[in-house]
Amino acid sequence: MIRSFPLKRSIMIAKLHGLRVTDADLHYEGSIELDPDHCEQVGLLPFEFVEIWNKTTGARITTYVIHGERGSRVCALNGAAARTCQIGDELIIAARADVEPDELETVRPRVALFDAENRLTELHEYAFEPDSGRWRVVRRTTPKPHSLARRGRR
Repeated sequence: MIRSFPLKRSIMIAKLHGLRVTDADLHYEGSIELDPDHCEQVGLLPFEFVEIWNKTTGARITTYVIHGERGSRVCALNGAAARTCQIGDELIIAARADVEPDELETVRPRVALFDAENRLTELHEYAFEPDSGRWRVVRRTTPKPHSLARRGRR
């Protein structure tokens, strides 16, 4: 008899798409430094691990988030991660969570898209909905980019 075990799924929960590298510091202790305004749009926390995919070079790394100066639009790779990029490289930064299948309906992945000046251009939120024994992903109404729009930097 085969026993069935529900498996946790690794789900993308937050993504910053198209941020450009503004700095790289090989001699800093490590991490990626991001504008807290950008992090808050998608729910990234300080010290949260993220995957970084460099669209310019194809490099892929894992590191953790630290907050830089609010409103700076900073995207700086530090420590060993600094060797994987150049200023101006376009990145995708994503966080994931391991989710039980019965928790999928509560997960709301958020994706923020940026222009070449690291200004937020779009913000999307997604939801999982059950559909005849399967899961369907739908885009919910796009929330207004709150903190950046308030400051006129949208």
